[in-house]
Amino acid sequence: MAARPQTLPAGAAPVIVGMGLAVHAGVFAPLPAVAALVGALLIQVGTNFANDYYDAVKGADTDDREGFTRVTAGGLIDAEEVKRAMIATYGLAVVVGVYLVAVGGLPIVVVGLSGIAAGILYTGGPFPYGYRGLGDLFVFVYFGLVAVTGTYYVQAVASASAVGTFPMALPPGSVTAAAITASLPAAGLSTAILVVNNIRDRETDRAAGKKTLAVYLGYGWSRVEFLLMVGMAYVVPVIFALDSQYGLPALAPLLTLPLAARILKTVLTRTDGEALNPTLERVGQTLFAHSVLFALGLAAPQLL
Repeated sequence: MAARPQTLPAGAAPVIVGMGLAVHAGVFAPLPAVAALVGALLIQVGTNFANDYYDAVKGADTDDREGFTRVTAGGLIDAEEVKRAMIATYGLAVVVGVYLVAVGGLPIVVVGLSGIAAGILYTGGPFPYGYRGLGDLFVFVYFGLVAVTGTYYVQAVASASAVGTFPMALPPGSVTAAAITASLPAAGLSTAILVVNNIRDRETDRAAGKKTLAVYLGYGWSRVEFLLMVGMAYVVPVIFALDSQYGLPALAPLLTLPLAARILKTVLTRTDGEALNPTLERVGQTLFAHSVLFALGLAAPQLL
């Protein structure tokens, strides 16, 4: 329950996109790709443990909260046990990261350690940035830009014979404009998950002193943010489709538009947990389906 497996598509989705782009570029490397996936999921679970623990000890999770049950605040698991689970999970992520560091060098050290630190400091530490309206930026960067480009990077470096063990900088061609652009849909839809969560919890978060971006923006502008994040996810595939290197297969994610439209109707009209709890799961499903279809669309020119 504390690991929140329903959130794992958010961790897997950008890695899948990075794999699809690597196939297109002819640099797909199975072992680094799988290691990136496992590492991303471990950091996701570790962050879920951290949020469960720190939100409880800081008093942000109250009985009035409408979200899914938190095991620490709900008294289901002792706080110190959840903290130990967080440390152990991040420790496993570091173990997986040792291999990725050997492949990707110093850039992966920076990405891995900063990702773990960001996961902890989201709700932990003396100045948790998730309580200061910066959570959306963290999700956009780490669950989009960093995850997709990082996955592509380790495969590109592993496939480059001229790059030795532990590069100290980014080798030429290892982080491309295409990888950065392809990361935007996952970044947007991952952020949209947090927007729905924060709209649902806006009143209880404000009462608890947890100033999410939704608390600052209000319902109206939070919904505008949601529209922009989701809209970006459907504009980017069109941009790729207009490039002859990718073509029409890049439009495959647009098959998820009907699901996104149903979600949008709920987010624009409801603020209660009864409606937004299932919507959270649907946004996660949309993210995963969109990412799989986008990865297949990107890879299609090389596979067909």
